Order: sequence, then C-alpha cells, then structure tokens
Amino acid sequence: MEIKDIEKLAELARIEMSQQEKEKILGEMDSILGFIDQIQGAKVDINGREAGEVRNIMREDGDPHESGKYTKDILKGAPKTRDGYVEVKKIL
Repeated sequence: MEIKDIEKLAELARIEMSQQEKEKILGEMDSILGFIDQIQGAKVDINGREAGEVRNIMREDGDPHESGKYTKDILKGAPKTRDGYVEVKKIL
C-alpha cells in the first residue's frame, strides 16, 4: 500500500487528511495487512473433526388466530382512527 492509495481512500470517503495523517494511516494499514498475512499463513489441522449437526429448534410458524379477529377491538380502543387505521401524530 502506498500514500496514493490512502489519498484515494480519503477522496472516496470525502475526508481531508494532512500528510502526517496519511503517513500514520499508511503505517497502520501496513501493520493490519501484515497481521492478515500471518493469519492466512497459519496451518490448522482439522482432520477427523466434523462440524456438529445444525438444526432449527424454533417452533413451526403457524397462524395463532384468525386474520382481523381483533381489528375492531383495537380500533375501538384507539384514541383516533381514520379509514380503518389507527391515526398517530407525525414524528418526522
């Protein structure tokens, strides 16, 4: 990685960087990339090991009640309604 790469990243991020900041980031990026190289070069022995069984332990989806069964009760309890919907204050 070179200074011009850092300058391109700064341009894409639309941030201004001093020459000192660019040099600092360059050093940090070199350290990070070096660490990634170390991780990629690590030898891992996985012979004889298999991933455990993955299964869903959630309940099956179902329809717990009839569609619209409670709509009238909800609308009756709402402070304001309009055209079959609960009306609320605008927040944005």
